[in-house]
Amino acid sequence: MFDLHGRTALVTGSRGGIGRAVAVALARAGADLVLHGRTDDLDDVEKDVRRVGGQARRWIFDLADTTAIPEAAAVLPEIDILVNNAGIIRRAPAAEHTFHDWRSVLDVNLDAVFQLSRAIGVRMLARRRGKIISVASMLSFQGGVQVPGYTAAKHGIAGLTKALACEWAAEGVQVNAVAPGYITTDNTAALQADPVREPEIRSRIPAGRWGRPDDVAGAVVFLASPASDYVNGHVLAVDGGWLAR
Repeated sequence: MFDLHGRTALVTGSRGGIGRAVAVALARAGADLVLHGRTDDLDDVEKDVRRVGGQARRWIFDLADTTAIPEAAAVLPEIDILVNNAGIIRRAPAAEHTFHDWRSVLDVNLDAVFQLSRAIGVRMLARRRGKIISVASMLSFQGGVQVPGYTAAKHGIAGLTKALACEWAAEGVQVNAVAPGYITTDNTAALQADPVREPEIRSRIPAGRWGRPDDVAGAVVFLASPASDYVNGHVLAVDGGWLAR
């Protein structure tokens, strides 16, 4: 039920963090990988993918160039699994959060997801088979602090996931999302280092610890596999119980 041999997966933002863990986990389950980065610094993740038996090729493209995504995606091979992981964050109080930062975050975290899902999804629809998994967030459900652009984008990911699922589920394409809680990645480095916020956050997580990228990767493998063929439009929280508190 979790065998991905014969499938090709594209993971955006696969250089490190959650993207790297997801790429390696999909390869371990049998998939071949298309690794994506804004720059070509993917040697380490490619070695990891090959070490677990996967094949890997690269797609170097800046997803901030949203209008160019359809043409850039046309050169990709047949993609069976699309993982929309790439994202950026800008932290500032809402009254000081510039429109430039707002627009930069929405370009990469929401607009690019729609553009790439549509470009790859059209080909999946033609084959009547495919899996699209986007990385949402706890801030798909909550307001957050000092991240208005990120919160708006992640709320948008939850809505887009449900909208695409409503249209594409009957055509054999499952569209879902994972919503990581507090995970130890570069995006959360400032919070991890904060002597006040870090213990406050950890004390509110029922699991008693921050998540690791591998914790998210297992959920993505499930949503990418035949085991989830009847799961559509779902945002799966991987949060150590944060939302249950």
